[in-house]
Amino acid sequence: MKFIHGLLIGALCVSSFAMDEPAHTISADHQDYLYTGRIDFSDKKAPQLSWPGSSIKANFTGTSLAIVLDDQLGKNFFNVIIDGETQHPYVLEAKQGEQTYVIATSLAAGKHSLEIYKRTEGEEGATHFKGLVLDKDANLLKAPARPKRRMEIYGDSITSGMGNEGADNGADHLLSEKNNYWAYGAITARNLNAELHTISQSGIGIMISWFPFIMPQFYDQLNAVGDNDSQWDFSRWTPDVVVVNLFQNDSWLIDREKRLQPVPNDAQRVQAYIDFVRTIRAKYPKAQIICALGSMDATANPTWPGYVKTAVARMQQENNDKKIDTIFFPFNGYGHHPRIAQHKANAALLTAFIKKKMKW
Repeated sequence: MKFIHGLLIGALCVSSFAMDEPAHTISADHQDYLYTGRIDFSDKKAPQLSWPGSSIKANFTGTSLAIVLDDQLGKNFFNVIIDGETQHPYVLEAKQGEQTYVIATSLAAGKHSLEIYKRTEGEEGATHFKGLVLDKDANLLKAPARPKRRMEIYGDSITSGMGNEGADNGADHLLSEKNNYWAYGAITARNLNAELHTISQSGIGIMISWFPFIMPQFYDQLNAVGDNDSQWDFSRWTPDVVVVNLFQNDSWLIDREKRLQPVPNDAQRVQAYIDFVRTIRAKYPKAQIICALGSMDATANPTWPGYVKTAVARMQQENNDKKIDTIFFPFNGYGHHPRIAQHKANAALLTAFIKKKMKW
């Protein structure tokens, strides 16, 4: 095991450190798990998590805990939070294939809480959850209550939490330092006691991405692993608030990299944004939509925030849409992805904005 930023990286596999026997497995289809996110339940005994922020909560008894996962690529990281210890969780580095990870062997006897939270995103692959291994006489208790408020966010690497645990002057591409739990959207949802679905992908844009698909082709997938034919059923879950934080990659790829040819004019950029947000509005006619941008260099000057403002003003007028607004996060001042300090600051702004809009 190694420590990074005070977090325990990697749980011990059963093969190298066995739990006290006997133990038993609580299958993933047990009624007392609380699942959050766009999770594929095609196999109820092995639900598939792919989106950042997908999570499983449970309450349990006993003195030991192990988790059974079957990971697609061996690139995912998960926070394993026991008894509310969010500052120093176990950080589980998943290995490829099915593995049993021993998390704890000497918990105090009695009741405990658990959250398994996907830090990484679809580009790191999907993971099947196959249950918990507990003491022989231990069991799951009643599931935690599901929050009544609902929030959804569409975004890119900023929303995913890329590099947010990196040093200010360090690399920000390391998978071990990508932590959606401390991304601004996730912090905001916790501030508001809202259930959150995060639909994000590092490098994605509305008109162009660093790869061959864009958010209008990706937003409706059940599975977050690349561009695929899976379909999310929007009738399953309806948010009260939707945040859209896109255009950072468009700004780079269009203005700096000149990768979209012919170069779209201002009107085309605004129209592309309108088209996507109207697609979201069609799914959620009653939701409050907040069109955000930042906190990277797309907000360093007024050009790209101006496109968002123009788009929102048109939708307010042309659609008589009274439940759409804008918020902009100030440029973080350097060329890297925002770190946790900036995410917390952005979350404070967004939390206050939503509280006012929703009267929460």
